[in-house]
This record gives sequence, C-alpha cells and structure tokens, in this order.
Amino acid sequence: MKIVYMGTPDFAVAPLEAIIKAGHEVVLVVTQPDKQKGRGKEMQMTPVKECALRHGIPVFQPVKIKEASAVEELAGYPADIFVVAAFGQLLSEEILSMPKFGCVNIHASLLPAYRGAAPIQWAVINGERESGVTIMQMEKGLDTGGMYCKKSVPIDKKETGESLHDKLMAVGAELIVKALPKIESGELKPEKQDDSLTCYAPRLSKSMGLIEWEKDAEVIERLIRGLNSWPSAYTYYRGKTLKIWEADVTDNGREKEADDIPGTVIKVEKDFFDIAAGKGILRVYCVQLEGKKRMSVKDFLLGYEVKPGLVLGEAKQ
Repeated sequence: MKIVYMGTPDFAVAPLEAIIKAGHEVVLVVTQPDKQKGRGKEMQMTPVKECALRHGIPVFQPVKIKEASAVEELAGYPADIFVVAAFGQLLSEEILSMPKFGCVNIHASLLPAYRGAAPIQWAVINGERESGVTIMQMEKGLDTGGMYCKKSVPIDKKETGESLHDKLMAVGAELIVKALPKIESGELKPEKQDDSLTCYAPRLSKSMGLIEWEKDAEVIERLIRGLNSWPSAYTYYRGKTLKIWEADVTDNGREKEADDIPGTVIKVEKDFFDIAAGKGILRVYCVQLEGKKRMSVKDFLLGYEVKPGLVLGEAKQ
C-alpha cells in the first residue's frame, strides 16, 4: 500500500520501521516541528523524523495540520491510507476523508477504555491488570472510531509507564503490519465502540507528579510507577525537589501509628527509608534530588541526613 505516516515520539518509530520492512511504500512522513532542547537550546528532530531521514522518506512538519496550506501539501501525496501513531495533532474531516481507506490510528489502549493522550501511564496509575493496542478507524471524535483489531498485554506488578510503553510500541508495530493487508482486502471491518464503557486518559503534566502523602500508599506507589520516566513523581526534601523513582508498599517492621503525619519518615535503614502515607507505609529505594543524578537510597544517605521524624512534602521555598 502507499502510505502517509503520521507520528512524533519514540512510540511511533517501531510501527514505521515495521511498515517499511513489510514492503509498503511510505510516500511521506508527517511529524511535529523540531524543538529546542537542553541548556544549549539546540534544535532537536523528532524520533520519527530521524527514522524517516534514515530511510530517505520525505518529511513534512506543519505547525498546524488543519491549515489550508498543510491540507494542500498532504493532497499532493496520493496514498491508499494514512497511518497515525501518537502524532500530537487532531486531523480535520477533510484530511480524514483524503485516502481511499481513510485514516487508521495505532492507539495504546484497549478501546473504548482510555481514550486520550496518555493511556499508557493512566493504566498503570489506576492499577489496571491489562492494557493493549487497538488499531482503529479515525473519525472526527477523539479516539471514537470503529475498531479493526486489538491485542491485550498484561500489566506486571512492578510495571512502569516506560516499560509498558516499550511493550505496547512493539505490539503496535506487530498489529499494524498484520492489519494493513486485511483492511485493503476488506477482510477487516471496523467494529463500533461501546461509548458506555469508555474512560478518558488526559495529557500528563509535571504538576500531577507532586505526591500527596494523605493518599493511600498503594495509590502513591502506582503514581510513582506510572509517571516513570516522565514527568516523574516527586516530593520536597528540605525545600528541594526530591523525585522518587522506586518504592514499595510495606507493612514490615515499625507500624504506622495513628498520630503519624502523612509524609513523615518513620524508619531508616541503609538501603531504604519508610514514609507514612494517609493509609499504609511507602518504602523508598531510589531517589533523585534536585540538580543531582538518580541514585539508590543507600548512596543518598551517604550525603544527606534522613532521620525518623523528618516530614517530606513541605512546599518549596
């Protein structure tokens, strides 16, 4: 098939590579504009652009895909189908109706659950037991189109947003390559979603990583895993941001007492420290202090004092 491929982050690279390897002709790659990154403010290409250039595929980077000039540009690349994976912009009805077989999206959830921008992370944060990938026909609504096929993936007990991302990226690549010839032949027909079963996965923000110690330790532990590696969960240690990268819920050793203020360190050992939550205790193993590298609690304790009674989470001064 002749394909226009739209995607931006790492999640979209593996499917693009798989489509090329399967012998389809990718006539154009559409991705977000380059952005400044780092202290040097150097312009950085998107991962999908880098992949496209390696394969000698033309790249188009519209600021707004719905603008007339962008629509006109797309119309100049005749394609049987548009394949979209984490592109980052909504498509107009004019664009959706351009190719013969319409536009299909590689969505990282088992639709109709977790429509929206961050289905991978929210599945972990909410304690789901499985996630997956759905190949869906795109329409005007947000992830509301008919479903061609899907594949489930179990969520492990210590799954992080990053590890689930990598699993679903591979599944997305596998599924789209299987689906394309069946869509072309008419073997696959889109199945309508049951809107009553949907839930929304809103875009992530740095502010949602602030740990609210009044919540259950289990809820906090899932937040830490779900926001790993971005935007990460954090608290405050003596006025500085302290990211928490690895933790467990524990009931071993000293029990949380009724008068423990949430956020209070209640036990310190050489490899971990325990923090009282609203319900339960969080045992922390890996942290990162503002301006420092990620490190084990064992290494952190060599340079910073943490004693029972210390209260974490006070607002940064």
